[in-house]
Amino acid sequence: MSIDFNKILIIGIIAVLLLGPQRLPMYAQKLAEFVKAVRRFADTAKDRMREEMGPEFDDVDWQKLDPRQYDPRRIIRDALLDSGGTTAGSMAAVETAQVTASKVRATAPVVPLAEGEPAPFDTEAT
Repeated sequence: MSIDFNKILIIGIIAVLLLGPQRLPMYAQKLAEFVKAVRRFADTAKDRMREEMGPEFDDVDWQKLDPRQYDPRRIIRDALLDSGGTTAGSMAAVETAQVTASKVRATAPVVPLAEGEPAPFDTEAT
């Protein structure tokens, strides 16, 4: 996570204009204390995790547990390919699963009404 220097400079200029030179040092000190408190909290949480998990904590590959990397299509493709190898049949199954997943809709069937027929009404639903 990189922060652009220009963005920090713009935020600083806006802070000087909004807070003024008299209040800026006080708010800068409060910001520094807040950052230190967040760092202490993160370190404490990490220490507790290391204490509770034991020596396995350092062996965990945290990148593999990142939820942003999960893509259902990739998971299905990998599962199908792992079970049957990279054959033409398994590739066709992957493509079929992808097409089927993209076409699935959660809609009720549409039934046309006869002319003058009132729309269905569920008295228990209201």
